[in-house]
Amino acid sequence: MAVIDFIINSILTQASITIALIAFAGLLLQRKPFGEVMSGSFKTMLGFLVLSAGSSIIVGSLLYFGDIFSEGFGMEGIVPSIEAINGQAMNDLGLANQIALTFLAIFIFNILLARLTRWKYIFLTGQALLWMATMTTVFGSAAGFSGIGLILAGGLVGGIFAVAMPAIAQPIVKKITGTDDIALGHFCTIGYMFAAGIAKITGKNSDSTENIKFPKGLGFLSDTYLSVAIVMVPLYVVTSIFAGAEFGTELSGDVNYIVYAFLQAVQFVVGVYVLLSGVRLLLAEIVPAFRGIALKVVPDAKPALDCPVLFPYAPNAVTAGFITTTIGTVIAMFVLPWFGLAMILPGMLTNFFAGGTAGIFMNAVGGKRGVLIGGIAHGFFITLLPALLVPHFNSLGFVNTTATDVDTVTAGLLFEWLIHPIMNLFA
Repeated sequence: MAVIDFIINSILTQASITIALIAFAGLLLQRKPFGEVMSGSFKTMLGFLVLSAGSSIIVGSLLYFGDIFSEGFGMEGIVPSIEAINGQAMNDLGLANQIALTFLAIFIFNILLARLTRWKYIFLTGQALLWMATMTTVFGSAAGFSGIGLILAGGLVGGIFAVAMPAIAQPIVKKITGTDDIALGHFCTIGYMFAAGIAKITGKNSDSTENIKFPKGLGFLSDTYLSVAIVMVPLYVVTSIFAGAEFGTELSGDVNYIVYAFLQAVQFVVGVYVLLSGVRLLLAEIVPAFRGIALKVVPDAKPALDCPVLFPYAPNAVTAGFITTTIGTVIAMFVLPWFGLAMILPGMLTNFFAGGTAGIFMNAVGGKRGVLIGGIAHGFFITLLPALLVPHFNSLGFVNTTATDVDTVTAGLLFEWLIHPIMNLFA
């Protein structure tokens, strides 16, 4: 058990190591020279770590923005956090071992299903698999599963999601990237497909966000990073003014709170720059290395990678998707309580990463108009599903919390609405 815990907690949950090992195995299977194997493996890890560094910079900036947003507009409610659920499940409910073993079972079922079915996708976003393992373990346990049955049930459900979600998204991913070499491994896919469906209906014949033509004097806005800055700087500065000098100074320390907000907005742009650099380095190495896995272990397999790998293909759509999704989550925050559901506060991290990726999907099928309308619908949708899960979490002892990624939420609802009643029939 100690060895398994070490492998899971110290290796498989460290996505950079996992992806580097997969690249290492793929290059070995292709019988590449030793120097090329080591170089390819190291550059794969380096690319992922650069990507992660960019994500961390963005996360730090968005956490600050979330604080001033809540303070500035005086909102109180539930902030979805799968991390909090994972912590409570492992520490308070004593499910740490079960979650770890379910994580491993999901990975094994993923490989088996990819080998035996037409869904040839290997899900490589380790953290997303951990969140899926958390949800299937918590709700599987509530449904009456225990011991090896709990691990196998959670592993099978998670493994199906790990191959099905990339498969569902692949037609649009292929349209976005122009290649069939990579897939999307991010458990927000149901939301992406919902948003893309709305965008396709509403955005027919609308031009791409990437074809926006600026007047000559505003030509600098065609630069990805400057266009992001033009949106984010006013957003941060105005929100900090609403939050007020007293609260802003608590966060900024010795720096003027408005200047600090400006610098945090620029930090966000820095994060985008670093993230996109890491994506380019990662893709340059992982795709050729993965051919060894595809040829030997799972024929025709494709690596399903985290959502930022798509950001370079439509950066304007990322920004637009973030903004429109945020608008949708704010609308849902006020509307859902009218129907007896919990007030779910907008989560800026989810709005950026899931909203930005949804923006790319929507732009691919519905252009600018699709991103505008579909993005608002997407924000409402990804707020509704976590709100539906709140009563179930409350009944299990989780107070004022819910999950975030809509695929993991769907897995929880699947256990609660379908598998649990079936188990009760045989109880």
